[in-house]
Amino acid sequence: MPLPVTFISTISCDGIRNIAPWSCVMPVLRPLDLICLASAKKRDTLVNIRETGEFVLNLAGAAMQDKVMPTARYSSPDVDEFTEAGLAEKPSQLIKPPGIVGCYAWMECELVKEFEEDRYVLIVGKVLRLEVADDVLKPDGSLDTEKASPLLITGSKKGMHFCTLKDLGVSEPFSAMFPDGKDPFVEGARR
Repeated sequence: MPLPVTFISTISCDGIRNIAPWSCVMPVLRPLDLICLASAKKRDTLVNIRETGEFVLNLAGAAMQDKVMPTARYSSPDVDEFTEAGLAEKPSQLIKPPGIVGCYAWMECELVKEFEEDRYVLIVGKVLRLEVADDVLKPDGSLDTEKASPLLITGSKKGMHFCTLKDLGVSEPFSAMFPDGKDPFVEGARR
């Protein structure tokens, strides 16, 4: 199944910058102000999110494929992974952890809730601020997927396969899903 490749950037309580590639991420319904991340239990990123309550979800384009493995490999918690991977920080506006220069969008998030199981943790975060690079937006404000070229991954027995997507040029309004043609998630349609 194709999954997005994002990078989560955090800062430890000691001020060490951390980056990890992340594909188990999804929005939680519309208006898309909540996101859910699935994490293995032994991750510096998880420790940092738990300790500081903050993280940036960085949306990467295909040009950042070569940064996946350098940020995926194990690094000691005292290693600055921005420096290690040769990535520049993009200062955040509302939280301490920085975003990553070169991504096409950045979600500054705070921890809302965790759901812990034996082998994994689901992290729910609130998107406090979303920024999208102007050069990947169409005049109507929608994402130009050709320009953004979102980085995706599929898995196989041989490992990871990196890819991107193709815009089919077809759109439908959300309201088309509802019998009365009214989208209950649109402001004003709610009771």
